[in-house]
Amino acid sequence: MAARTRRELMAGVLQRQGAAIVLVVMVAIAWLSYPHFGTADNLRELALQSSFLAVIALGMTFVIISGGIDLSVGSVYALGGVLAAYGSQWGFVVALLLPLAVCGLIGLINGLLIAKTGMAPFIVTLASLLFARGLLLAITQEGATTYKIAPDSAFLELGRGTFLGLGIPVYVALILCVAGTVLLKQTRFGQSVFATGGAESSALLMGLPVARTKVSVYTMSGLLAGFAGAMTAAYLQSGVTVIGIGLELDAISVVVIGGTLLVGGAGTILGTVIGVLLRNVIQNIINQIGTLDSNFQSVVSGAFLLVVVVIQRFLARARK
Repeated sequence: MAARTRRELMAGVLQRQGAAIVLVVMVAIAWLSYPHFGTADNLRELALQSSFLAVIALGMTFVIISGGIDLSVGSVYALGGVLAAYGSQWGFVVALLLPLAVCGLIGLINGLLIAKTGMAPFIVTLASLLFARGLLLAITQEGATTYKIAPDSAFLELGRGTFLGLGIPVYVALILCVAGTVLLKQTRFGQSVFATGGAESSALLMGLPVARTKVSVYTMSGLLAGFAGAMTAAYLQSGVTVIGIGLELDAISVVVIGGTLLVGGAGTILGTVIGVLLRNVIQNIINQIGTLDSNFQSVVSGAFLLVVVVIQRFLARARK
């Protein structure tokens, strides 16, 4: 009995803290092996690039914990960037609110279809992926790959501004992740998200607003993906139609790597942030090596995700 208890305890620790342990090991290896990794410029760039994905993955965390999946975030992210660039001609407010309104509406429709009709999240969000990608191409017209933001637009500060040496997107991502943690852990809404993903039938019997919870998490996912796209457009000084392809898989992978169960019912925002950092540290190490093809990053990410899912299954069995 004591041996079983120790095994369950160890399995629980690894399931919750495994990604953090691997991250510490990878950072230590990179710091000792590649002198450029620990420079201030590289760390600032690592934090900046992580911030965009962290915002998208924040919304994906809520969706997956609720037992769903959102395949549309990559296209919605790109659409948000194009809409922000398009709206920038009318000033900062329109450049920010336009992508939030349209992308939030796409998320809302996803949630309503899933919650009210019982359609599979995979099918609904796959359709939204195609719709959002088609819409952004229609906005840019004539096959253009970018939609430029005016060089003197105040909106550019959202992506290119800095404070105390770090980009504004880093602070925005931190604030959103802290707010997301409070929402998930300290509110009735967060309890409903966990209950819906853990056992939807039981949540219904308890009188929890399951349908409203599903609509809320998909709307949140759309809003955050669109907002991340707007920040990226401000950083790149243009909306780019070809970005975000496959980004939904990156968002799902970092959430799962961070310890969120793919079947729903368990997960943390901190784990997702660690997953984002771990993914980007691995990519940074590949760039430091220099002799590996950049496409190798996808191979590593895919293999790492597969290993994490297998480990999750093993640890879940060990805790039973």
